[in-house]
Amino acid sequence: MTFRFSVIRILLLTFSVILTVQAQKLPGKKEIIAKMTLANDYFMKTWPDPGKEIVTNKTRPSNIWTRAVYYEGLMALYGIDKQKAYYDYAIEWGEKHHWGLRSGINSRNADDQCCGQTYIDLYLIDRATGRLKPERLQAIKTSIDGMVKSDKVDDWNWIDALQMAMPVFAQLGVLEKDPIYFEKMYQMYIYSKTKQGGNGLYNPEDHLWWRDKDFVPPYKEPNGQDCYWARGNGWVVAALVRVLDILPKNAPHREEYEKTYLEMIKALVPLQRPDGYWNVSLHDPTNYGGKELTGTALFVYGMAWGINHELLDGKTYRPVIAKAWNAMATDSVHSNGFLGYVQGTGKEPKDGQPVTYESKPDFEDYGLGCFLLAGTELCKLN
Repeated sequence: MTFRFSVIRILLLTFSVILTVQAQKLPGKKEIIAKMTLANDYFMKTWPDPGKEIVTNKTRPSNIWTRAVYYEGLMALYGIDKQKAYYDYAIEWGEKHHWGLRSGINSRNADDQCCGQTYIDLYLIDRATGRLKPERLQAIKTSIDGMVKSDKVDDWNWIDALQMAMPVFAQLGVLEKDPIYFEKMYQMYIYSKTKQGGNGLYNPEDHLWWRDKDFVPPYKEPNGQDCYWARGNGWVVAALVRVLDILPKNAPHREEYEKTYLEMIKALVPLQRPDGYWNVSLHDPTNYGGKELTGTALFVYGMAWGINHELLDGKTYRPVIAKAWNAMATDSVHSNGFLGYVQGTGKEPKDGQPVTYESKPDFEDYGLGCFLLAGTELCKLN
């Protein structure tokens, strides 16, 4: 009996090791695209009219930040899988909103400006084929130019804003060949990092960001640790890689963005859960701990981008992102393409709870956007 038990135990351990090794291997590009296509098809069928208003606790136009983040992901997917339906869906979205911002052309709100990332992408796509569509730029450029011309630098008082607006400044700086956009972006970014909320929203010791001034110490999580919200830090990671992807190699302040990006990525690795996800509260797994897709997807996106641009070592980070992607693809994606484990909108771990496989967030568009950003960057890995 002892011998049989030992043999069985060895076989079980071997099988467990084999499964673990397999779990660390990324699927092929076709399989990754298939997962993204399934999820995206579900969304496009659910929302056949991209201009339709979104109704939750109130009615909102569909050019708000949640939908804009989805279109960031869709444009990334279109970049590697040029389905005309994706392009048409994005064009219709812009046209139905007359290429405008939710609160008008004088808005300084980063959430309103997020749609500009896709407006500019679509302008550049058509310009490359000789079709100039200046109407796509008018509202977003007017909004950003108003900020560039003012002395105010404290607009980005929550870290989500960095992802919503920084890439727009970078895009316009390249498009207009004018470094004034890069400089204004840096002034606003560095204020958020070092001054907002007192001494800044970035903790240079933990290399993570507090979501806004409400979470700067003495605020503590139930376990006594600082509150670092996963998706909020994911927004910062996404902001940094998107800006680095757009900026010229010799652009001013590029070293600052790279330095902060690398510090954050290094800090995130040991916080990954054994199942591949990250908790909504990065330093307190007991405060609404569990699987969560949006923060996890944004970290995968950032790490995969770093490998692709030779800022991160593939041997070190591939197992991390493989574990995370496989977890999302296996545990979050329903057979019909619906995404589970997406935390609803908010600003901290308790918001949008409970987060489960079956739970439906108040907005299901931005979660898909994060997932598409992650998957498309994985497809670019050598």
